[in-house]
Amino acid sequence: STMARFAALLLLPVLVESVFSISFFLPVNSRKCLREEIHKDVLVTGEYEIGEQANTKTNLKITDSSSHILYSKDDATKGKFAFTTEDYDMFEVCFESKSPMGTGRVPDQLVNLDMKHGVEAKNYEEIAKVEKLKPLEVELRRLEDLSESIVNDFAYMKKREEEMRDTNESTNTRVLYFSIFSMCCLIGLATWQVFYLRRFFKAKKLIE
Repeated sequence: STMARFAALLLLPVLVESVFSISFFLPVNSRKCLREEIHKDVLVTGEYEIGEQANTKTNLKITDSSSHILYSKDDATKGKFAFTTEDYDMFEVCFESKSPMGTGRVPDQLVNLDMKHGVEAKNYEEIAKVEKLKPLEVELRRLEDLSESIVNDFAYMKKREEEMRDTNESTNTRVLYFSIFSMCCLIGLATWQVFYLRRFFKAKKLIE
């Protein structure tokens, strides 16, 4: 039990990064988007609440970088959403306010958004009920999932580092070849200039 608590304390900063909570005011007839990068095969859950205004509708849409719609709700006021990422991507959560009243005639709407992904998005209470787990077993399951998430993050970082290194090596090779080509061109141009000037001076009988 002590080890589990100690491990949870060490991994707390990672848990914090998996929770995203924000509140902001959305002006009428405007659009505001929030973006976040999330890894592949990660469960994302969210809960939102939008302050109601007369003659105003607010639409919510969540898309990936390819504009695929992961969640959409017209005239959204309060609700929840969930999806699992298919690839490492940049995801965009957009709130759009529409009203015939016009800007400045309707107060701004207060928007509250809570998002969780990875370990924090899982409902361990439900898992405990289904699998009949004890509290310590639930905590160990959470730590196991969190450890796996951290390992996956490090593996992804290592992969990106290797890709960047390969790119750098490829770029260095191209720069080297370009430098050699440039030197050959300069040497060829200098040699041609010497022979051209030699012929020119001979034609003018300035040299023998």
